[in-house]
Amino acid sequence: MSIAVPVPAAKLGINPFPFYVAAFCLIWSASFVAGKIGVTDCPPLILLTVRFLAAGVLILGIAALRGGEWNLSRRDVMAFALIGVANNALYLGLGYIGLRTISAGLNALIVSANPVFTTMLAAALLGEQITWRKVAGLLLGVAGVALIVAHRISAGSDGAIGIAFSVGALISIVAGTILFKVLAPKGSLWVGNGVQNISGGLALLPFAVLFSNVGDIVPSARLLWALAYLIMLGSIVAYMLWFHLLTVVGATAASAYHFLMPPLGMLFGWMLLGEHVAAWDLLGIVPVALGIYLVTRSVVPSVPA
Repeated sequence: MSIAVPVPAAKLGINPFPFYVAAFCLIWSASFVAGKIGVTDCPPLILLTVRFLAAGVLILGIAALRGGEWNLSRRDVMAFALIGVANNALYLGLGYIGLRTISAGLNALIVSANPVFTTMLAAALLGEQITWRKVAGLLLGVAGVALIVAHRISAGSDGAIGIAFSVGALISIVAGTILFKVLAPKGSLWVGNGVQNISGGLALLPFAVLFSNVGDIVPSARLLWALAYLIMLGSIVAYMLWFHLLTVVGATAASAYHFLMPPLGMLFGWMLLGEHVAAWDLLGIVPVALGIYLVTRSVVPSVPA
């Protein structure tokens, strides 16, 4: 199942692409806060294993009930499984471990650097064109992110080990993005997302058993709400939107939207967790916004996507 345009919107000539982008950015950035809440009351590897396996079973169960959606070849299944290890197990596994010692805002900030690395690899491996406008936009995005990161590190509010794990998460999501474009699995994105979640959960399961203690889980209403959000919106809706954006606009432009995650992540962190937001953080948003505009200005589909 791909993310299709609703028939009424198509008939009215409404382009849903901006709404897809807005929904993706809001859901993805809020997931950093939900993750921070989750790892406060539950070991990160246990939290993610439950999240992925629950989402995968739910997705594939719905596909089975609807019927006719399992149109993936063996190669497609293997491709989605490999992408799931990179995008789910490694990216979120490392990122959630990092969340135990750094803020949700900084975690979002570090991962948002992925457009730069994705652009370089997309040019080398996928033949995507790099223009001076895109280069300028990427540099502005990096400058804005660097401004915020430098200030937060100098303030001493975040741990170096947590930052290292978040950098590992950054490398993993770049690898997952490129793998999706290189392997180009066919068939239903809905079923493919289910395969990714199952593979991510199975990859993390032995590590969760070996390195986590069920006794460390603190049952709470906020943990249940965070897990429900991460399963339904984070693992299902957000990833469907992400792969749709990759398919429609390419790796470089789609990744550029991750520059929005720092300001949004800090906003949600401030609103929901009371995390500190300084004037330098707000100042860094300006080059970030301009950079996204330069990178993505010409890639918005002119017809419903």
